[in-house]
Amino acid sequence: MDMIKVSANSRTSAVAGAIAGVIREHKRAEVQAIGAGAVNQAVKALALAANYLKNDGIDIACVPEFVDIEIEDKVRTAIKFVVEPRPTQT
Repeated sequence: MDMIKVSANSRTSAVAGAIAGVIREHKRAEVQAIGAGAVNQAVKALALAANYLKNDGIDIACVPEFVDIEIEDKVRTAIKFVVEPRPTQT
């Protein structure tokens, strides 16, 4: 499963569709963003993906975490959102 990387210029609907597709296929998605603009787009895409998946009867939960990644020999801190279906509530 590939990491879904989001930038400040990413289209939220495209990212949301990618998240929903990965959740449907793999039951788990990871979304990564670096910077305030990218995190903003990622959060909006997660909200939109939740709506897409709700139509399929899938409720998702998201856990954010910090990760260090290396870009051009420099360590940057990214936010990774781990997205999984939430257990059905009875």
